[in-house]
Amino acid sequence: MAKTGLSKATRRLHLFCLFLALGSFVWGYNIGVLASVLVHPGFKHTLHRPDASLSGLITAVYYLGTFTSYIFFAHPAADRLGRRYGAFTGMSVTCVGQALQATASGTGSQALAMIVVGRIIAGMGTGIISTSVPLYQSEISPPKQRGRFVVMNHIGFIAGLASGFWVGYAMTFWDNQRGMSVAWRFSLSLSFIPALLFLSGLPFMHESPRWLVEHGKLDEAFRTLQYYREGYYTLEETHAELIEIERSVAAFRVTGLGWTSLFTDRSLFARMWRSALLQFMAQMCGATAMKYYLPVLFKALGLGHRISLLAGGIESTLKIGCNVLEMLIIDKVGRRLTLVIGAVIMASALLINGVLPLIYPNNINRAADYTCVVFVFVYSLGYSIGFGPAAWVYGSEIFPTAVRARGLSFAASCGAIGSVIVTQIWPVGIAALGSKIYFFFMAINLVCVPIIYVFYPETKGRRLEDMDVLFGGGSSGSSTENLLADRDEDHDQGSRRPTRAPLEPGPLRD
Repeated sequence: MAKTGLSKATRRLHLFCLFLALGSFVWGYNIGVLASVLVHPGFKHTLHRPDASLSGLITAVYYLGTFTSYIFFAHPAADRLGRRYGAFTGMSVTCVGQALQATASGTGSQALAMIVVGRIIAGMGTGIISTSVPLYQSEISPPKQRGRFVVMNHIGFIAGLASGFWVGYAMTFWDNQRGMSVAWRFSLSLSFIPALLFLSGLPFMHESPRWLVEHGKLDEAFRTLQYYREGYYTLEETHAELIEIERSVAAFRVTGLGWTSLFTDRSLFARMWRSALLQFMAQMCGATAMKYYLPVLFKALGLGHRISLLAGGIESTLKIGCNVLEMLIIDKVGRRLTLVIGAVIMASALLINGVLPLIYPNNINRAADYTCVVFVFVYSLGYSIGFGPAAWVYGSEIFPTAVRARGLSFAASCGAIGSVIVTQIWPVGIAALGSKIYFFFMAINLVCVPIIYVFYPETKGRRLEDMDVLFGGGSSGSSTENLLADRDEDHDQGSRRPTRAPLEPGPLRD
């Protein structure tokens, strides 16, 4: 009898990947709410009115924390503790950092020290979360839906970003003396709600089947893979997929390669530099500055403080829809095309925002100012269908299981470097050059287009175990490739033939 509707696997994958996105929600919220905190009168009073350079420092030290985490802590947490408990550890560390920021007090220098240390610690926790979550999503997803499920990670991030802006906007109405004192602290503290939900749910989730195979837990890996494939693959197909994962893990072990091979082995280095450069470009395109300084940018276009925060909330909320669009198309049109289209859109928007204030300086033309606001939204569209989600999708899927966490973490560290650079350049550049600073980021986006088109092979639809063929590490051609690939269709609608009788797990070796 034909089976209609969503399969159990599809429902479970959407549910669990959406839950995992709570981790990225906290990350995005902490970024979005800081944009309003930086301009809050109570925060400025506590820190004795920090100038642009100090605001840049407060923003940038977060990425010092993430960089440190990516290099030293993120991959050991994901590899030794597992993807779930790696994310659990990261969220716990993030909460400690947020608590320090929310309780900052004392003299101006003491409060600043607490803010800076809290930002660094929160950044370290975020570094672990931001790699563990997409690794988990990537490793439990079927090949032809992998992009969709990993993009959910970025949807969570953008939802958190939007929530941060909306909370910041709401706090502007708490304008009595009490509000001036504690509203910004309350804004920071609200991140504990989704954080605690995330921490409460993680222990009840299954671990990544590929991590389980890597650590010799084959029976548990089979049960987990069966759980994530029920109603989508037959048990024979699930068994065959597990054998391919085992074969890939065993083949990598035979080579004797370790994490240093990411820089010495030709095939692994081909993945390493591409993933690292992609993360770096994703920050140097200007998006980091847009996230943090969006209210300041809108104020420069003549909007008031409260309206600037409102516009930031609207802009971030619209990006959720853009990311949902990306989720629906990335497995159809591919990673490379979405990256290229996104970069072109961002470059065009930056051109408009650079030119119009030069033609109509000092907000003398309201139509020009409003046009710039619209093209900030257009810029967000470009980022949301390009670098924002696709950089994480690409980096999470191209490395072998044994070095996937290390590869993504090292690549993300280059993104952290880019973030530090941009968060320092933007406020100083705006102050010194005005709208001309947009041309710098426009040029970067234009340079990214040929780099992506020429040097980045398309990965859509490929199993994680078949990435070697793209990067010079061997060829695919496994006996189960056609079996699994043919079954990897979008089963969100339509019918399926009934599954066969269950197989006994038995010995899983080939």
